[in-house]
Amino acid sequence: MSRLVVRGAVVTRSLATLELPATLARSLGAGHPWIYRDHVPRGFDPPSGSWVRVRAGSVSAVALWDAESPLALRVFSYDEVPDERWMAERVRDALELRRVTGVTERASAYRWIFGEGDRLPGIVVDRYAGFAVLTTDAPAFETLVPSVVSGLRSTTELAGIVQKTRGKAEGERLEVLAGRAPPRDLIVEEHGLRFRANLREGQKTGLFLDQRENRHTVESLASGRRVLNLFGYTGGFSVYAARGGASQVTTVDVAGGAIADAAENFRLNGFDPDAHEFLAEDVFEYLHAARERGERFDLVVCDPPSFARSRAHRDRALKAYARLHAAALRVVSPGGLYAASSCTTQVGVDAFRDTLAQASRAVRRSLQIVHDAGHAPDHPVLPAHPEGRYLKFIVLRAGDRP
Repeated sequence: MSRLVVRGAVVTRSLATLELPATLARSLGAGHPWIYRDHVPRGFDPPSGSWVRVRAGSVSAVALWDAESPLALRVFSYDEVPDERWMAERVRDALELRRVTGVTERASAYRWIFGEGDRLPGIVVDRYAGFAVLTTDAPAFETLVPSVVSGLRSTTELAGIVQKTRGKAEGERLEVLAGRAPPRDLIVEEHGLRFRANLREGQKTGLFLDQRENRHTVESLASGRRVLNLFGYTGGFSVYAARGGASQVTTVDVAGGAIADAAENFRLNGFDPDAHEFLAEDVFEYLHAARERGERFDLVVCDPPSFARSRAHRDRALKAYARLHAAALRVVSPGGLYAASSCTTQVGVDAFRDTLAQASRAVRRSLQIVHDAGHAPDHPVLPAHPEGRYLKFIVLRAGDRP
């Protein structure tokens, strides 16, 4: 077989072989799936979406090449080149994990495939009742979509499989890959509660699946408490708090449509929305006004959108978190609880805790961590890939003075 040598790379007609720095052997051998572009020899440029055999020292693996992303290669296998059979096995194994951890019994909406955590990097599949919603991280992964769809169809019966894509001009688009399109207002269940999931238009379909168990935690803490849900979106935490026996729940989000959906989710579960507050307001403006009015809450839940999409925004995100915590803590009753969350990948657990410590000093309130969690078990994380844990959810007791 003919070969072409390109500055450390040997390219064959069927598979390119890339020699990487030996310093990567330890992380690659431990199972870390990412290889950044600055570790790739210059001049190596196979078609995006092609398989590459990578070697670092004595470690060898098969990775998918992305010609555009800073993550140039993502490892899929340490043995064979993935084919349709291999992909189907990964899809079935991912569903089995959700079964053995009880996720499929507790919820009809869950993350079926969580990219790197399920050894299918760059691919995410969420199940909403009889429908599967597929997304990919980058165009390079589009070559794998037919095999993933085949694996989904061979694993269980589905009414439809759709792919969600985002274009620069047209925004989000839903394409039917198999079966039929989902209804606009699909009803899903988790822990015995019902929620509308708009797979066509809603951000994250209106229900953040990674927070499922954290919502359940809020329910266990809500009894008799006055609860404030900041960045409440469609009211997931709020509905759980209501079922948990909260005396009153206030949901705040800048999006008026989301707030209307939150009230509707209350009705869907038999709770009177008129007994609670639903406010379409900017969170920072609301907190300032609430403090001026002297309002206090026994439990404040704060789950903002991501503050940093890249490493370059990390410092700005840390300052934003500290500022937000301080504003929220000023409306927590003495001895009350503050549930702080972050979905920002660039901010790790320790850094997030430090933003809470900064806020504690700024408002002169003592804080005690009483619960520290990540995402639900349908979002597994590889031991060698700590970057896979993006979600932080910390519940703290707020004292009067440090």
